[in-house]
Amino acid sequence: MTHDDPTYGYLGPAGTFTQAALRGWLEQQTRDAAAAVCPASDEGADVTAPAAGASTPGASSHQTPSSSGAPTTTDGLVAAALERSVPFATVPAALDAVRSGGVDGVMVPIENSVEGGVSSTLDALNAGAGAPTDSQLLLVGEVLVPITFVLAARPGTRAEQITGVGSHSHAWPQVRGWMASNLPQATYVPTLSTAAAAQSLADDVAENFQAAVCAPMAADVFGLETLATHIGDNAGAVTRFVLVTKARDAAGRPRTPAPTGHDKTTLVLYQHADRAGGLLELLEQFATRGISMSRLESRPTGEAMGSYCFSLDIEGHIASERVGEALMGLKRVAADVRYLGSYARADKRPVDVAPETSDEAFAGARAWLHALR
Repeated sequence: MTHDDPTYGYLGPAGTFTQAALRGWLEQQTRDAAAAVCPASDEGADVTAPAAGASTPGASSHQTPSSSGAPTTTDGLVAAALERSVPFATVPAALDAVRSGGVDGVMVPIENSVEGGVSSTLDALNAGAGAPTDSQLLLVGEVLVPITFVLAARPGTRAEQITGVGSHSHAWPQVRGWMASNLPQATYVPTLSTAAAAQSLADDVAENFQAAVCAPMAADVFGLETLATHIGDNAGAVTRFVLVTKARDAAGRPRTPAPTGHDKTTLVLYQHADRAGGLLELLEQFATRGISMSRLESRPTGEAMGSYCFSLDIEGHIASERVGEALMGLKRVAADVRYLGSYARADKRPVDVAPETSDEAFAGARAWLHALR
């Protein structure tokens, strides 16, 4: 593995929504690189980024320099990176591969618009944040993928033959209504991923199920027959995926991406004790500095019944004065503050900063206090 040829992982097998997210992220990165090398003003090159939320943005034909100096299409760069990519069966296995250096980064699901946070990812990331510095991980990017499910089966399978349907535990609740109306006789059989269910059918090793709820791409990859399309109960369902790398490079420098003006920061907070007003004390650190939250959920610490930590996303970048001040405030009042990363929002929505919480306002207040002292 070289710096010029990074290797990425995703939750496999081939055909998962996670692989689609990795493709979308790679395409966005190559488009950004093309824009930096060949601005749109040069010879009318079109380097417009794809619409936010697209899972597999349209292919680009831009020419970008390769390490040898020869022009390479972004299509080719993405295809090569995907060819090097590695599928993993579980989130912990994928994250461990990053820690060990087996891959440079992995794409994992973290939140769904229907089901909320992906527990396995949130818990694995939180556990890793408490590890020694040299094995800590960092979120460096995100992708939004519209989720479209199909019902797929081995060719020739009839609906009345289906008594079990395999899929991932996060996918099943999103099609429960359709299943109740169209296949009331079928029971749910959990699988490691939606694509794993499709692969089991294709390999004729599926136990207790004759059909799979999966992505259209998985049905194609494994040669299954699509029995029904758009079976999701919520047509607007979207899953957010994050790219995870080691927190520091070989020289020990943090890998946090530079601020863009449309960033978010992911944290996990622990209370000293479960008491009235404890969570409010933590959240006040954001409110007093004009910081909005885009996600907040509790997760069990595993220490005892009723013991919870809080996983959240806030708007803004750790490099900004207000976010930095908030983290210092949290460090004073929280039992533990775990920083998981600051990175650009996939939808590129700018962070709304009030004049009194701008970097200039904090710098002015600091200068005023310094003069008084």
